[in-house]
Amino acid sequence: MWTEENNRLYRKFQFKDFSEAFAFMTRVALEAEKMNHHPLWTNVYNKVEIWLNTHDAGDIVTEKDRELAEKIDAIFGA
Repeated sequence: MWTEENNRLYRKFQFKDFSEAFAFMTRVALEAEKMNHHPLWTNVYNKVEIWLNTHDAGDIVTEKDRELAEKIDAIFGA
C-alpha cells in the first residue's frame, strides 16, 4: 500500500529473490520511461523501495505520480 508523507508517495515491495526484484524494476522502468516520469528507488536483494513525486511541479505529489503508482501496482500484481 502506498503512503503519502513529506510530499512523496512511498511503497516497499518484496520478492522471492533478486531476479524477481530486478525483473519488476525493469518493467517499471519501461512504464516510467513511456511517461517520462522517473522514480527514486532502491533495491537490495529482494526488496525494492520506491518514492514518487514530481520534480518540475515543485517536488510535490501530482496526478502523474498517482498514475505511475497505479501502473506499478498493476505490474506487481501481474
